[in-house]
Amino acid sequence: TFVEIGIFSGGSLKMWKNYFGQNAQIIGIDINSDCKKFEDKENNIFVEIGNQSDPNFWKSFFHKFGNVDVVLDDGGHTNLDQIMTTVNVVQHINDGGVLIVEDTHTSYVDEYNSSKKYSFINFSKKIVDDINSNIELDLDIKFNFSLKKYIYSVSFYESIVCFNINKSETKKNVKVINE
Repeated sequence: TFVEIGIFSGGSLKMWKNYFGQNAQIIGIDINSDCKKFEDKENNIFVEIGNQSDPNFWKSFFHKFGNVDVVLDDGGHTNLDQIMTTVNVVQHINDGGVLIVEDTHTSYVDEYNSSKKYSFINFSKKIVDDINSNIELDLDIKFNFSLKKYIYSVSFYESIVCFNINKSETKKNVKVINE
């Protein structure tokens, strides 16, 4: 199951279907209700209309579709959109799956409500600290919110951040003592 947030003219839905094959379920999400016309249920292509920054939308979405394998966020590009999507989807991605967030350069653009302190890039860098604090030491690292039980690794590319999901690999590391 592949989910694309931000489908605009709908062409990518058929491209993803062709890429992943006949058995793939492709789900597009957009805030524009006109995008519903790109739905093709006969070919297992669905379109959901909703706001990616709304936790209630995500709750309803996953209640309807269940867990997914890949989420590609090419939606609103604001810090809020990207952060809220990450917070609301990672626990619903199957092990071995991935959340790909595109256009992360918007963290540095005022037009997208950018704040250096609260940008998506800073949020993502905090996740690196979070997943590396998964060790049995008395570290003075406290997080009010954590995704480390879902995210196994994070990869940064030019304008893209990928969160690799594998709950079975996010085990707590034990303290190693040299004698």
